[in-house]
Amino acid sequence: MNPVLDLHVQTTLHSPGRSFVLDARFVSQTARTALIGASGSGKSTVLMAIAGLASQVRGHVRVAGRALLDSASAIDLPARERQVGLVFQDYALFPHMTVEQNLAFGLYRHGKRASDAEQARIDALVLQFDLQALRGALPRYLSGGQRQRVALARALAPQPQLLLLDEPLSALDTQLRIRLRAELAEMLERVQVPTLLVTHDPSDVEALAQSVVQIDAGRVIGAPAA
Repeated sequence: MNPVLDLHVQTTLHSPGRSFVLDARFVSQTARTALIGASGSGKSTVLMAIAGLASQVRGHVRVAGRALLDSASAIDLPARERQVGLVFQDYALFPHMTVEQNLAFGLYRHGKRASDAEQARIDALVLQFDLQALRGALPRYLSGGQRQRVALARALAPQPQLLLLDEPLSALDTQLRIRLRAELAEMLERVQVPTLLVTHDPSDVEALAQSVVQIDAGRVIGAPAA
Protein backbone atom coordinates (compact mmCIF):
# COMPACT_ATOMS: atom_id res chain seq x y z
CA MET A 1 0.00 0.00 0.00
CA ASN A 2 1.24 3.47 -0.85
CA PRO A 3 2.05 5.73 2.12
CA VAL A 4 -0.33 8.57 2.90
CA LEU A 5 2.45 11.08 2.24
CA ASP A 6 5.90 10.54 0.75
CA LEU A 7 7.90 13.74 0.59
CA HIS A 8 11.37 15.02 -0.22
CA VAL A 9 11.44 18.74 -0.96
CA GLN A 10 14.42 20.99 -1.52
CA THR A 11 14.47 24.75 -2.06
CA THR A 12 16.41 27.84 -1.03
CA LEU A 13 14.71 30.94 0.32
CA HIS A 14 16.50 34.28 0.17
CA SER A 15 15.83 37.33 2.33
CA PRO A 16 18.00 40.35 3.19
CA GLY A 17 21.09 39.09 4.99
CA ARG A 18 19.96 35.46 5.09
CA SER A 19 19.47 32.38 2.95
CA PHE A 20 17.47 29.43 4.20
CA VAL A 21 17.97 25.97 2.73
CA LEU A 22 15.11 23.49 3.04
CA ASP A 23 15.92 19.83 2.50
CA ALA A 24 13.10 17.88 4.15
CA ARG A 25 12.38 14.19 3.67
CA PHE A 26 9.84 11.94 5.40
CA VAL A 27 7.20 9.29 4.80
CA SER A 28 3.97 9.07 6.79
CA GLN A 29 1.63 6.10 6.96
CA THR A 30 -0.90 7.72 9.33
CA ALA A 31 -4.02 9.74 8.58
CA ARG A 32 -3.00 12.67 10.81
CA THR A 33 0.62 13.78 11.07
CA ALA A 34 2.02 16.69 13.06
CA LEU A 35 5.00 18.64 11.73
CA ILE A 36 6.71 20.29 14.68
CA GLY A 37 9.72 22.54 15.17
CA ALA A 38 10.80 25.97 16.35
CA SER A 39 9.78 29.16 14.57
CA GLY A 40 11.79 29.55 11.38
CA SER A 41 12.60 25.83 11.13
CA GLY A 42 10.83 25.43 7.77
CA LYS A 43 7.45 24.00 8.79
CA SER A 44 5.28 26.40 6.81
CA THR A 45 7.64 26.21 3.83
CA VAL A 46 7.04 22.45 3.70
CA LEU A 47 3.29 23.10 3.54
CA MET A 48 3.73 25.69 0.78
CA ALA A 49 5.88 23.22 -1.19
CA ILE A 50 3.24 20.51 -0.88
CA ALA A 51 0.46 22.90 -1.90
CA GLY A 52 2.42 24.14 -4.93
CA LEU A 53 2.74 27.67 -3.54
CA ALA A 54 6.54 27.71 -3.18
CA SER A 55 8.81 28.46 -6.12
CA GLN A 56 11.77 26.47 -7.43
CA VAL A 57 11.08 23.35 -5.38
CA ARG A 58 12.91 20.15 -6.31
CA GLY A 59 12.33 16.57 -5.22
CA HIS A 60 9.05 14.75 -4.92
CA VAL A 61 5.66 14.94 -3.20
CA ARG A 62 3.37 11.90 -3.43
CA VAL A 63 -0.06 11.62 -1.79
CA ALA A 64 -1.33 8.03 -1.65
CA GLY A 65 1.03 7.30 -4.56
CA ARG A 66 -0.14 10.21 -6.72
CA ALA A 67 2.74 12.48 -7.73
CA LEU A 68 2.17 16.18 -7.20
CA LEU A 69 5.85 16.89 -7.73
CA ASP A 70 8.56 14.68 -9.16
CA SER A 71 11.58 16.52 -10.50
CA ALA A 72 13.08 13.36 -11.97
CA SER A 73 9.96 12.87 -14.12
CA ALA A 74 9.37 16.57 -14.87
CA ILE A 75 6.11 16.57 -12.88
CA ASP A 76 5.16 19.80 -11.11
CA LEU A 77 1.40 20.18 -10.92
CA PRO A 78 0.03 23.72 -10.48
CA ALA A 79 -1.61 24.41 -7.12
CA ARG A 80 -5.14 24.22 -8.51
CA GLU A 81 -4.55 20.65 -9.76
CA ARG A 82 -2.91 19.23 -6.64
CA GLN A 83 -6.14 18.42 -4.77
CA VAL A 84 -4.70 19.82 -1.56
CA GLY A 85 -6.72 21.88 0.93
CA LEU A 86 -4.91 24.50 3.00
CA VAL A 87 -6.08 26.28 6.16
CA PHE A 88 -3.90 29.23 7.07
CA GLN A 89 -3.02 30.35 10.59
CA ASP A 90 -5.40 33.34 10.43
CA TYR A 91 -7.96 31.34 8.36
CA ALA A 92 -7.67 33.89 5.47
CA LEU A 93 -11.40 34.10 4.82
CA PHE A 94 -12.38 36.61 2.14
CA PRO A 95 -13.79 39.53 4.18
CA HIS A 96 -16.12 40.77 1.42
CA MET A 97 -17.66 37.33 0.83
CA THR A 98 -20.40 35.66 2.83
CA VAL A 99 -19.89 32.27 4.43
CA GLU A 100 -21.58 30.59 1.46
CA GLN A 101 -19.47 32.54 -1.04
CA ASN A 102 -16.30 31.57 0.85
CA LEU A 103 -17.28 27.92 0.64
CA ALA A 104 -18.03 28.25 -3.05
CA PHE A 105 -14.65 29.80 -3.82
CA GLY A 106 -12.53 27.22 -5.60
CA LEU A 107 -15.47 25.11 -6.70
CA TYR A 108 -16.21 27.42 -9.61
CA ARG A 109 -14.88 30.63 -11.10
CA HIS A 110 -15.97 33.88 -9.51
CA GLY A 111 -19.04 35.28 -11.22
CA LYS A 112 -20.13 31.92 -12.63
CA ARG A 113 -23.29 30.27 -11.42
CA ALA A 114 -22.76 27.09 -9.40
CA SER A 115 -23.76 23.86 -11.07
CA ASP A 116 -26.32 21.65 -9.35
CA ALA A 117 -23.53 19.35 -8.13
CA GLU A 118 -21.48 22.27 -6.80
CA GLN A 119 -24.47 23.75 -4.98
CA ALA A 120 -25.23 20.34 -3.48
CA ARG A 121 -21.64 20.15 -2.22
CA ILE A 122 -21.93 23.61 -0.63
CA ASP A 123 -25.25 22.70 0.99
CA ALA A 124 -23.76 19.49 2.39
CA LEU A 125 -20.82 21.38 3.94
CA VAL A 126 -23.16 23.96 5.45
CA LEU A 127 -25.01 21.14 7.21
CA GLN A 128 -21.88 19.16 8.11
CA PHE A 129 -20.24 22.15 9.82
CA ASP A 130 -23.44 23.55 11.35
CA LEU A 131 -23.34 26.80 9.36
CA GLN A 132 -27.03 27.00 8.37
CA ALA A 133 -27.69 30.20 10.30
CA LEU A 134 -24.47 31.81 9.10
CA ARG A 135 -24.42 31.18 5.36
CA GLY A 136 -25.23 34.83 4.58
CA ALA A 137 -22.92 36.34 7.22
CA LEU A 138 -19.62 38.12 6.56
CA PRO A 139 -16.48 36.89 8.38
CA ARG A 140 -16.24 39.96 10.62
CA TYR A 141 -19.46 38.89 12.34
CA LEU A 142 -18.23 35.36 13.12
CA SER A 143 -16.69 34.06 16.33
CA GLY A 144 -13.29 32.37 16.34
CA GLY A 145 -14.87 28.94 16.31
CA GLN A 146 -17.21 29.86 13.49
CA ARG A 147 -14.33 31.20 11.39
CA GLN A 148 -12.41 27.98 11.99
CA ARG A 149 -15.36 25.90 10.81
CA VAL A 150 -15.80 28.03 7.69
CA ALA A 151 -12.08 27.86 6.84
CA LEU A 152 -12.02 24.09 7.26
CA ALA A 153 -15.21 23.65 5.23
CA ARG A 154 -13.82 25.86 2.45
CA ALA A 155 -10.60 23.82 2.31
CA LEU A 156 -12.64 20.61 2.07
CA ALA A 157 -15.09 21.91 -0.55
CA PRO A 158 -13.10 20.64 -3.57
CA GLN A 159 -12.77 17.21 -1.86
CA PRO A 160 -8.98 17.28 -1.49
CA GLN A 161 -6.78 14.23 -1.14
CA LEU A 162 -4.77 15.96 1.60
CA LEU A 163 -5.55 18.68 4.14
CA LEU A 164 -2.82 21.05 5.37
CA LEU A 165 -3.30 23.03 8.59
CA ASP A 166 -0.79 25.81 9.30
CA GLU A 167 -0.92 26.43 13.07
CA PRO A 168 -4.69 27.03 13.01
CA LEU A 169 -4.89 27.51 16.80
CA SER A 170 -1.78 29.57 17.55
CA ALA A 171 -3.41 33.02 17.29
CA LEU A 172 -6.08 32.22 19.89
CA ASP A 173 -6.09 32.88 23.63
CA THR A 174 -5.62 29.89 25.93
CA GLN A 175 -9.25 29.14 26.80
CA LEU A 176 -10.47 29.50 23.23
CA ARG A 177 -7.57 27.37 21.99
CA ILE A 178 -8.54 24.55 24.37
CA ARG A 179 -12.16 24.60 23.21
CA LEU A 180 -11.40 24.87 19.49
CA ARG A 181 -8.75 22.16 19.71
CA ALA A 182 -11.41 19.75 20.90
CA GLU A 183 -13.78 20.87 18.14
CA LEU A 184 -11.06 20.51 15.51
CA ALA A 185 -10.20 17.00 16.70
CA GLU A 186 -13.86 16.01 16.36
CA MET A 187 -14.13 17.55 12.89
CA LEU A 188 -10.98 15.83 11.61
CA GLU A 189 -12.23 12.50 12.91
CA ARG A 190 -15.53 13.07 11.15
CA VAL A 191 -14.28 14.17 7.72
CA GLN A 192 -11.58 11.46 7.44
CA VAL A 193 -9.25 13.36 5.11
CA PRO A 194 -5.49 12.72 5.53
CA THR A 195 -4.07 15.74 7.35
CA LEU A 196 -0.65 17.32 7.91
CA LEU A 197 -0.74 19.75 10.83
CA VAL A 198 1.97 22.33 11.52
CA THR A 199 2.20 23.25 15.19
CA HIS A 200 4.61 24.07 18.00
CA ASP A 201 2.17 23.15 20.77
CA PRO A 202 2.51 19.66 22.37
CA SER A 203 -1.18 19.77 23.29
CA ASP A 204 -2.07 20.02 19.58
CA VAL A 205 0.08 16.99 18.87
CA GLU A 206 -1.54 14.95 21.64
CA ALA A 207 -5.09 15.84 20.60
CA LEU A 208 -4.82 15.93 16.82
CA ALA A 209 -1.96 13.76 15.55
CA GLN A 210 -1.24 10.05 15.17
CA SER A 211 2.42 10.51 14.24
CA VAL A 212 5.01 13.27 14.54
CA VAL A 213 7.70 14.66 12.25
CA GLN A 214 10.23 17.07 13.74
CA ILE A 215 12.08 19.60 11.62
CA ASP A 216 15.01 21.84 12.55
CA ALA A 217 16.84 24.35 10.35
CA GLY A 218 15.15 22.98 7.23
CA ARG A 219 15.94 19.31 7.86
CA VAL A 220 13.88 16.51 9.37
CA ILE A 221 15.51 15.23 12.55
CA GLY A 222 12.76 12.88 13.67
CA ALA A 223 10.07 11.04 11.69
CA PRO A 224 7.94 7.89 11.89
CA ALA A 225 9.42 4.75 10.43
CA ALA A 226 8.53 4.30 6.76
